[in-house]
Amino acid sequence: MTELDVRIERLGPMRVAATRAISRTPERDAWDRLRSWAEPRGLLADLEEHPVYGFNNPNPSPEREDYGYEFWIRVDPDTEAEGEIEVKDFPGGLYAVTTCKLLGDPRGSVPEIWLKLLEWVKGSEYKWRETHELEQSHDPLGVEEDVVLSLFLPIEESHGSSG
Repeated sequence: MTELDVRIERLGPMRVAATRAISRTPERDAWDRLRSWAEPRGLLADLEEHPVYGFNNPNPSPEREDYGYEFWIRVDPDTEAEGEIEVKDFPGGLYAVTTCKLLGDPRGSVPEIWLKLLEWVKGSEYKWRETHELEQSHDPLGVEEDVVLSLFLPIEESHGSSG
């Protein structure tokens, strides 16, 4: 089994345009909404300046088939909300980050890799911080079979550790 390559990254505060869908395919539904808003504004042409993040909201559960997924894209500070797009201020923070393929990763499925990342954090000098875990697609316009994700697990330094 291939070990996770984990790096520690601090995301700075940012203003994001957000949209969420609750359905059986919320990633696709929320992405379609975000894309139809962001693409005409040229935001998807520069993913360094306007990275796209997503996360379950609410999480899947055995009691229901529908669950939610929310997408964010970094926008300029003066961006206004409109239609199904909401504007939020994200405070940023410290994250343990690993990369995986959406489909066919030899280390397992995306949920399995999330669990491995959490186990990595438990064995490190960091501890999990309760806020949104984020998934960043390296090429949100690419075909599903080629999608590579960076998984961002929120962390903070454990008490008594240095560095």
